Order: sequence, then structure tokens, then C-alpha cells
Amino acid sequence: MKNEQPIIVGLDIGTTKVVAIAGRKNEYGKLEILGMGKVDSAGISHGVVMNIDQCVRSVELAIEKCIQSNPNLEIKEVYVGIAGQHIKSRQTKGERVRVNPDEIITRDDINMLVRDQYKTYIPAGDQIIDVIEQDFSVDNSPSVLDPVGMTGSKMSGAFHVITGDGNAIRNIKRCVDSANLITRDLILQPLASAAAVITDEDLEAGVAIVDIGGGTTDMAVFYDGMLKHTAVIPYAGVNITNDIRLGLGVLRAQAEQMKIQFGMALADEANANAYITIPGLRGLEAKEISVKNLANIIQARTQEILDHVMSQLRQINLDRKLHGGIILTGGGAQLKHLVQLTEYMTGLSCRIGYPNEHLAGGHINVLMNPMYATCIGLILEGCDDFESGNLRFTGDTLNLVRISSDESNQADESDEATNRTELTEEEQFQEGQKRRRDGIRSLIGRFKGKLMRIFEEEEDNEIE
Repeated sequence: MKNEQPIIVGLDIGTTKVVAIAGRKNEYGKLEILGMGKVDSAGISHGVVMNIDQCVRSVELAIEKCIQSNPNLEIKEVYVGIAGQHIKSRQTKGERVRVNPDEIITRDDINMLVRDQYKTYIPAGDQIIDVIEQDFSVDNSPSVLDPVGMTGSKMSGAFHVITGDGNAIRNIKRCVDSANLITRDLILQPLASAAAVITDEDLEAGVAIVDIGGGTTDMAVFYDGMLKHTAVIPYAGVNITNDIRLGLGVLRAQAEQMKIQFGMALADEANANAYITIPGLRGLEAKEISVKNLANIIQARTQEILDHVMSQLRQINLDRKLHGGIILTGGGAQLKHLVQLTEYMTGLSCRIGYPNEHLAGGHINVLMNPMYATCIGLILEGCDDFESGNLRFTGDTLNLVRISSDESNQADESDEATNRTELTEEEQFQEGQKRRRDGIRSLIGRFKGKLMRIFEEEEDNEIE
């Protein structure tokens, strides 16, 4: 039992859909999907929960559908993706003057510099989710990736600070709790998508993940093996649908269907002589919609989204340095000719990010779709938790729990073969720093547990 991979459930709570996917790795390291459920979401606008009751019902329906697809599943714990326009990021710099410049720099010196960034001013109501170190300088030596072992009188570093609205983050967890589920971890959606669609080679070459969802377009930019930038653009698929609805005078459902079935991101590719017939309302005559007009509306909004993407890349001076180009994921990435428009607008190479590289079987034909990249990435992060020893089995139902120090010691005594000694918080922090450049899994693993710590601190305060 202990050598068997656990069943991990990813829960993607989006503006237009809620998806629950259950899977586990086989002996070849590929994901076998054991069940999936997808429903239209309610109570969410631009990635933010507006109505908890409606969101809870959507989560429950998605879980029910997942179980219906495989009655043998028992779902109690989930990995949840989080995004929304409240997620922000900023670049900071910090420095420390060393008392003894002849002593070599240790990991503790770096950790103290990182902790200093948690004192950065942020707007009221926001919380720092994580601080990601980028590069350092020691005296006159700039662009040092890892200063451990060097000597010097002054050490400075550049950092990427990610913040989010504390209440919005808590509302996501409240919805999951109200659906009688345990939130195993909250993970930023663009990072989960990145885990599913990029490789270590992409990290080295430099790549921008652009996840065009229903309510927001999420970005994660990687360069030189580091996470350089994250951003949330408040325009996505819902905005395109609304433009169609208002511009052509049709119902929302009709606009969405036209976008999916006939929409394209390049108006020049549309047939000027093609028309879509829309049934009239309450006896009114049917309406004919020009496919060319539809494409013009879609292209205008898509270009606006891509303008924001380029603006974000220019802010960090990487608009011409990403040799890996742009990887489009999310449901919006399915628009026809979007790759061509992106390459034309940005001057960078572009491709669609499919999560199929990690899939071995089970619903594979359905899941070979960029809209499921986030959910597949959540499962991969759960598998990584287990493989790294942060999670273990309990009981006969393959439930997962995060190992505490006492439980870890007991587990080691009962089965030394597992060899999973729980680290203290300080040791975990140092280990996370050490692993940050060891590939995409380790890089994204730096975020794990950060969001959950917000709620643990709240619970401790309530007890006091």
C-alpha cells in the first residue's frame, strides 16, 4: 500500500467552469485519469467568489460528476487552483551589510534577506503569498545566482513578491470547506498550468505562460530557470462573449455558442460571404450575423489582451528575450488563428500548451485540451508532494495527510524504507530555497503551503 501512488484530485474553480479531475501516476510516471467532472460555474466573477452558496453548489456538482464517472472513487481531499484579478506582484530589492566580510555567505544569510522582504509595504487587506528570490550581487559581483560560499561585505538581492487579497483567498477555501472537502493545498493557477505544459528546456530558454480563462488571463514568465514575473489581466473569454452579445445584439448563450463554433481571432481569415442564422425571439424574424463581423469583434478584444501581455513583458524587459516564446493555455487558447495573431502582435514564437505529455490514459481524448491544463497541473503538484515525502497514506482509502514531525518519527520507526523525515519549518524553508533551480517541479514547489499558512495562522489566532 505504501508503495502505491495515491489518488490526487485537482479542483479548478473558474469563472465559467468548475472542473474536478482525479488521477494518479502509474509505474512509468504518467498520469492515469480515474474520473472527471465539469460543470458551469456560478457565483464567480473574474476569478473572485461573489456568491459563496452558488459557488459551493458548483463545486458539489463537479465532484458528483467526477464520482459518477467512476463510482469507485471516494473524494475527500482536493488540490485547489486560485487566481483572480486580486493577485498582484511586484519587484523588490534588499541588501544587508555583513558584520564579518571574511566569513563565507551561508544559506542563513540569504534566508534573512528573503525574510526582510516580508516587511515590504502592501495595500491594506492584501497579504504576501510568497517571496521568490531571483539573483544577487556580492560587493562588485553582479548577477550571482547562488552566493553561498562567497565572501563580501555587502550582499543584495532582487525578489519577486506575490500578494493577494486575503478575503478573496479565504472565500475560495470557505467554498471548498462548505462542500465537505478538505483543501490539501491552494496553488496559483498560472503556476499549475505551467507545471502541466512546460519542460525544463522551456525554463532555460525563457517562456511566458498565458492562460486565457473565462474571467481573467493569467501570466507566469520564466527566464534563466527562474520565475521572473506573474500577472493577472482582467480580460478574457467572458469579455469576448459580452462584446459579441452587445455588438451583434444576441443573447449571451448565443454569443458564447457563436464564439466557440464560428469564432476566430483573425478577421482576414473569415469568409465575407458567410452568415450565421440566429432564431428570432418570440416570433420575430431570424437574424443573420456576418462571420466577418463576428471575427472583427473577437479580434479587437483579443488584441487588447495581447497588448496587456506585451505591456507586462516590457515592464520586465523580456519582450524580446524569451527564446521559448509564448505558450497559450486555457479555454480561450482554442480560438482559431490565435497562435498566428499572437505571433504577429508580439513578434515571439507561440504554441498551444496541451497537458497530454503527462497523460497515460483514461478520458485522454477529452483532456487533450488546453482548458484542462490547470487541473492536470494541480494533480501533478499533489503527486510531487507525495513523492517528496510531504504527504503519506492513512487507512485503506488512500487518503492523504501532510506529515507532522511526530507522525513522521512514528512512520520512520514503523517503516524505515519510507525514509521520510519531516523537516522543521526552518529546514523546510532552507530546503525550498536550495531546490528552487532544480526544474519546474521544484520551482513551483516553492509556493506549496504558502497560501495554506494564511488559514493556519488565522486558526491559531482564533484559539488564542
